[in-house]
Amino acid sequence: MPLFYATDHAVSTMTTPSPGRRRAFKPRWQRLGHHPDYRFSLANERTFLAWIRTALAFMAGAVGIYQFAPDIATPWAREAVAVLLSLAGALLSLAAYRRWAGNERAMRTDAALPYTRLLLILALFVTAVALVLGLLLVWG
Repeated sequence: MPLFYATDHAVSTMTTPSPGRRRAFKPRWQRLGHHPDYRFSLANERTFLAWIRTALAFMAGAVGIYQFAPDIATPWAREAVAVLLSLAGALLSLAAYRRWAGNERAMRTDAALPYTRLLLILALFVTAVALVLGLLLVWG
């Protein structure tokens, strides 16, 4: 069955691939169960993007502390906080994907959504960074 795609000035057709042909990398869990309601998948994707924004904010904070706050503390303390924030951003982005994939897998198989301790870990991390920055500002 052909699919039609509109381009700027023409309409081109593309046929669907045969079932035995692999198109692109598709994780095994995407072939499990049934397709969930698209609204739930989109909500899961928005949550994933919120986690990614948080990871980007950590990395932006690392750059900001390292580059634009030379008087906040000694250079080694500033670098330590910047490295810690950068690593947290990288780990959070990986954890966001794992959480998104786990939720998708659960929705496809009608299982319960997986529990994560990531929220508690993230809250404790932000609290610790805030305390360290506060101490650096006072006693820097």
